[in-house]
Amino acid sequence: MVMNPVISKLAGKLVVLASSSPRRLEILRNAGMRFEVVPSCFKETLDKRLFKAPQEYAVETAKQKALEVTRRMPCNHRKMPDIVIGADTIVTVDGMILEKPRDKQDAYRMLSSLSGKEHSVFTGVAIVLCHENENEEVDYQIVDFYEETKVKFADLSEDMLWEYIDSGEPMDKAGGYGIQALGGMLVEYVHGDFLNVVGFPLNHFCKQLDIIYNCPPSSSDGQHGSCHGDAAPCSVSTPPPLTPSATHTAQTACGESGHAEVRHSEETLPLTTSRGQLINEIHQRECEDSEEAREDLQRIIQLIDGFKASKALFTASSLGIFDLLQRKPALDAAQVAHELKTSIKGMQCLLEACVSLNLLKTQNCEAPVYENTDLAKRFLLSDARWSLLGHIAHYNDTVWPLFHHLDSAVKEGNHQHHKAFGKKCGVLFQDTIYSSEEIQLKFMKAMHSLAKVSGRAVATAFDLSAFKTACDLGGCTGAMASEFTKAHPEMCVTVFDLPSVVEMSQHFHPPCAEDRVTFVSGDFFKDDLPKADLYILARILHDWSDEKVHILLGRIADVCTPGCGLLLSEIFLNENRTGPSRGLLQALSMSEGRQRSAGEYGLLLKSHAFITTGIKQTDNLLDAMLCVKV
Repeated sequence: MVMNPVISKLAGKLVVLASSSPRRLEILRNAGMRFEVVPSCFKETLDKRLFKAPQEYAVETAKQKALEVTRRMPCNHRKMPDIVIGADTIVTVDGMILEKPRDKQDAYRMLSSLSGKEHSVFTGVAIVLCHENENEEVDYQIVDFYEETKVKFADLSEDMLWEYIDSGEPMDKAGGYGIQALGGMLVEYVHGDFLNVVGFPLNHFCKQLDIIYNCPPSSSDGQHGSCHGDAAPCSVSTPPPLTPSATHTAQTACGESGHAEVRHSEETLPLTTSRGQLINEIHQRECEDSEEAREDLQRIIQLIDGFKASKALFTASSLGIFDLLQRKPALDAAQVAHELKTSIKGMQCLLEACVSLNLLKTQNCEAPVYENTDLAKRFLLSDARWSLLGHIAHYNDTVWPLFHHLDSAVKEGNHQHHKAFGKKCGVLFQDTIYSSEEIQLKFMKAMHSLAKVSGRAVATAFDLSAFKTACDLGGCTGAMASEFTKAHPEMCVTVFDLPSVVEMSQHFHPPCAEDRVTFVSGDFFKDDLPKADLYILARILHDWSDEKVHILLGRIADVCTPGCGLLLSEIFLNENRTGPSRGLLQALSMSEGRQRSAGEYGLLLKSHAFITTGIKQTDNLLDAMLCVKV
């Protein structure tokens, strides 16, 4: 069959492969597919005894791999995928399922059991199709199938077995061998799809895509869109886990089962035919630098050079390059250097670096002049609505010096404020607040710019019409509070913060009706909290120790009556603490607080009689959680 018309159906869709297997990547890329790789974190610990046939086990494992990635991607601030592909390959002989060997002895056990015998290679494949509705719920369906290929090993001598095991190749291969590489020497013949043994049944996969996208939908099945299976879709915010006892097999609307019967080739294909040539070609390509290896190298280089990009952004911002080029666009390096009183050589290097980072653009290659990109206009101008210059200055002046001593912070387990700034303090946050007016103002500018960028996403995360009064604890300049009053016209917000912060809030002018945002001075650990229907904690809890967090939540709970709300806004970690990287990198500052997942915050609040009613991944700088006092 012609594959390209089928593969072309995926153009413009976010296709995700829930596997890091280089064999599967190569097979799909050679077919012309464009996809993102997100390896599944699903631990392959399903009880094999629960499955009547080995292929059912392979299909279920593939399904769980795909569902784990489907659930995780939106929680990691990534887009909802359109299609997630999961696969699992197993080898079976004499009723036993052989997966990847644990060690050399396990590899020997597997390979010796295959010697001189015909065995089956099953690959289970699950295709999860996601459709996001207007209400932000997700309809998803699963089409799954398997492919079986028969393989016969030659009689293997002890020397040949151990020579192959000592090569190291068996250790990451199902059944302990890779037919596309050295393991091909062990094989006498193959019945069926050769690529299925390599790790992915491309032909069967393309047939399923053809059914999904090209087969006309049945008029009686009530499905939306093309043929996505005759099993009814589930409307859920995240796909629930499936178990062998609870799963059902998705059937295609064309009447073909997702487990369509495999048709085996009628002739045996010895390795001396063109199949053997294919083995040699694949083996040769595996020994060369693969596209995956090159992409990995680029990723590592980006991480190594990341600090240079950050410092280039910090320096360009502090020098005022973006504001200058907004006032006077199309200046050359010498003119910018003259305006900002720097060396021409240094400015030339910095401007060129900013172009490479997409912060500036050039015109006239022979005598280049520079202008701001849309990215710079949106976030890097002093008067931009979502200006991050205050946040950038805080990172340059405070966070950068602290991270310069990260090795000491990791060894000692605490922040390095004394090494970075020559001061000792018990609490970094308080030391910043109670320092000079200049330092305090810089910190407030950082919080102000962050609140302006993230405030609307937090304020509109939930329906808050039931709450008429709110109290933003630690609300700093009132930027977050102003977003709440704009999003909810009936709401009045009180900003409660330290006296010095309230006094300096006059330097900031939130773009809202001032009569609906008021400021009250106080310490939320000591003083009476203002009465309100809703309490807002935005970027507060992660700063403090568990003891102080419980004190603060206890004080809020004491003034709340049943039905009062608490809106928490932080960077929510994944439940398995593998991301997002922003939250985990922030934790390296070694403050007395810590980063938590939404589940951990939920348990924390539940201990103070607050029940979580909603969690929102905002795709902005901060996430949101709404809780109600019971």
